[in-house]
Amino acid sequence: MIKFYNNDMTGESIEKVDISNCIKEDRPSTYADKAGALYAELSLSEEKKRKGQFFTPLSIARFMASMARERTGVISILDPGCGTCILSSCLIEELINKGPGIERVILVCYETDASIIPYAESVLQNLKQWCFGKDVNFEYSIHKDDFVIANKVALATYTSLFNDENEATFDIIISNPPYFKLAKNDERTLAAKSVVNGHANIYAIFMAVSAQLLNQGGELIFITPRSFSSGSYFQAFRTNFFNKVNIEQAHLFHSRKDTFSKDKVLQETMILKCFPKENNAHNDEITVTSSNGIKDLEAPETITLPADLVIKYDSLDKMVYLPISEKEKAIVELFRSWKGTLNTYNIQISTGPVVAHRAWDHIKEVEPSEEAFDPAPLFWLHNVSKMKLTWPLTRPNKGQYILIQERSLPILIPNKNYLLLRRFSSKDDKSRLIATPYFSRSSNATHIGVENKLNYIYRPNGELEECEIFGLAGLLNSTIFDQFFRILNGNVNVSATELRLMPLPPHETIKEIGRQLMQIEIFSVEIINQVVNERFQLETISSKYGQTRRSTRDIKDIRFTSCSAE
Repeated sequence: MIKFYNNDMTGESIEKVDISNCIKEDRPSTYADKAGALYAELSLSEEKKRKGQFFTPLSIARFMASMARERTGVISILDPGCGTCILSSCLIEELINKGPGIERVILVCYETDASIIPYAESVLQNLKQWCFGKDVNFEYSIHKDDFVIANKVALATYTSLFNDENEATFDIIISNPPYFKLAKNDERTLAAKSVVNGHANIYAIFMAVSAQLLNQGGELIFITPRSFSSGSYFQAFRTNFFNKVNIEQAHLFHSRKDTFSKDKVLQETMILKCFPKENNAHNDEITVTSSNGIKDLEAPETITLPADLVIKYDSLDKMVYLPISEKEKAIVELFRSWKGTLNTYNIQISTGPVVAHRAWDHIKEVEPSEEAFDPAPLFWLHNVSKMKLTWPLTRPNKGQYILIQERSLPILIPNKNYLLLRRFSSKDDKSRLIATPYFSRSSNATHIGVENKLNYIYRPNGELEECEIFGLAGLLNSTIFDQFFRILNGNVNVSATELRLMPLPPHETIKEIGRQLMQIEIFSVEIINQVVNERFQLETISSKYGQTRRSTRDIKDIRFTSCSAE
């Protein structure tokens, strides 16, 4: 049924969806959830994905609302990208139920999807009636403008929070913003050039604008991907954002599937609650909560951490470390105590230069027999597993040889000792960090090929020693390094930038670990964990991996034709 209602703030007549026949409960949040379900049922999933539009499940919306503190009097709320207003409904319901001191609520919403606005109107009219029954005056407006463009003046004055000329500030800003990348020449990217660099993601710009629109004493509650917590793309955003606000609480989900399961979204998400800084001072502690997914959300695990453990405020990158247990806290403290990096030890990491679709003329499925051709091994992601390089390993359209020719030399690298590392992990991988040694004596070729989905670690002016390679391989394949990477990184990409910044133990310690592994001649993850944990006096971290024995002969000789069982 379609009805028409008046927009309270503008007087404009707006088409409105009436779903009251579908609702048995009288809670505004339940009504909003039903409205979202009805809209989702009538919408194309591909269209929702294009818009970065994934509705917040009711249990998560209520959990986010519960983060807001009790308030009295008049409350101003902003919901950018409101959808069917489930977050606003849960928040206002929570605030009014917490105490009798609320007199008036002013809600400002933004939504650019014209097809969803009638649903939002229906939800807010229902919420208005509910508030009236609680003796609370409720006013709302829905702006059809783009939130970022409408508030770009806030980004232009991002260096001074609480601009006296900016009257549109709020007590609480709650949001599940859209998630998608913007082109460099997009109007929103250009408006946010002071807080983003490169290809920006729209959700980070929503956070940046919102931080500027908070009242002193306000609260910002967002659910977003975790990707902003590290990496060069978000460095400018982190610097600006954490100059404006402090984190009070962060909530993490162990499951990548459960959070937005209705929309089949495979995304690492987090909930963040922040408040404005005063006199550029940061808080002393941050609460980190976690749950596997939605079902255990009402009883999350909780740990309180020193704020400077979560964010190193005196660093240039302002990366966010979010351990969820005492064991993970110990790992972060250990890594933060190390002063070394790859660059410190004259070691570099680069991305494989062979982009397959541009190099098909040089790539061969089998080794050429003609003397005129000088082939080199070409390594792809599927050739690399933990402490093992399997080559040749034929896969469709994954030629194992690349010709050494004048035209191909720019995309080849000299045949030296390297550590090969996957740039991506799949949903089936038990570990994010998957690395294996490569030794120059494995091939007679002058050069080798490394495909673009691999990183390679090397010494620019010289050769990595065997003990260095085994030591670095052992560290990167260990469970504590994988856990540290997960604590820091919210996606499945393993970027060269992040690995350049990753703390490393003293150079001699790396060599000692390598020598010990070479002496043991067993390279299962369980043995690696024992060596690494004993070295740093950490309790043994149980491993899900088997006791596959791999000798130095396996690693030094790449010319075998089949994988052993993992």
